[in-house]
Amino acid sequence: MRKLLVLIGAIAAFAVTGAAAGTVTVSITKNGYVPKAVTIAVGDSVQFTNTDTVAHQVVFKKTGGVTCVPNPLVLQPAQSGTCTFGNAGSYDYSDPNVRGNTFRGTVTVTGPAPPADTLTLTVKPQIVVYGGNVALSGVLSSQKVGENVDILAQACGQTAATKVTTVQTATGGAFIAVVTPRKNTVYTAKVKNTTSNAVSEKVRPRLRLGKVAPRRYSLRVFAAESFAGKYATFQRYNGTLQRWVNVKRVLLRANSTGIAPTVISSVTFRSSIRARLKIRVVLPQLQVGTCYVAGRSNVILS
Repeated sequence: MRKLLVLIGAIAAFAVTGAAAGTVTVSITKNGYVPKAVTIAVGDSVQFTNTDTVAHQVVFKKTGGVTCVPNPLVLQPAQSGTCTFGNAGSYDYSDPNVRGNTFRGTVTVTGPAPPADTLTLTVKPQIVVYGGNVALSGVLSSQKVGENVDILAQACGQTAATKVTTVQTATGGAFIAVVTPRKNTVYTAKVKNTTSNAVSEKVRPRLRLGKVAPRRYSLRVFAAESFAGKYATFQRYNGTLQRWVNVKRVLLRANSTGIAPTVISSVTFRSSIRARLKIRVVLPQLQVGTCYVAGRSNVILS
């Protein structure tokens, strides 16, 4: 048992030693640094030992993440000093008191690769009536300001996504883009080689119901495709049942007044329901197909 405990203690000591920061020695000779270039890991140190017969100073070109003792690092003959490196990168150093390139060296500090950027994306609202705007917002994990964010859209029926706009990241890497989807659309955002999650935006056709004369009504449907030949359902509100009740179906027809990309389908119809009832028209999912969600009109009085 005692031998086992000793063995375990030795293994533990080895593990601690292996995890500890390392130190590399650079000698300052009359002919320069030996070796001139060293490679260490983040958290490791370089010990400079002056083996020359005169004093030397070690000055780093960039000092971010470098901690040296003594500071400034001026070493008399036989004296040593140590610099510890907290950041990955390449650090050039020299003796500013000696002319020429003899006293120049480099410390290369390796470390884990920085985490890859991530890009988030959300959309509000998730359902919009045709012609309305939606806001796409997200954050770039690096929090860099001024990065170009491409907004890509793949509308229903398209085989590939296309860029619709480019915005820039602001404070904290946040961005926002306002877009106007014409059909159900999947959006993604992209910064260089980093692509966000996909978000889906649903679109309702816009239905406008109007009363043109007693017991005579008009319906206009706005979308990016025609609904001519589709049936809309005329409804009245039943206050006793507290629900909408179907009255009749009406057949939509083509209308030439739409301006691209908007297509208008319309119908004028009659109904003999009594006056002063709440009425509306709905376009069910079966009629709008896969590129839209079911639509409903404004509510008016009969």
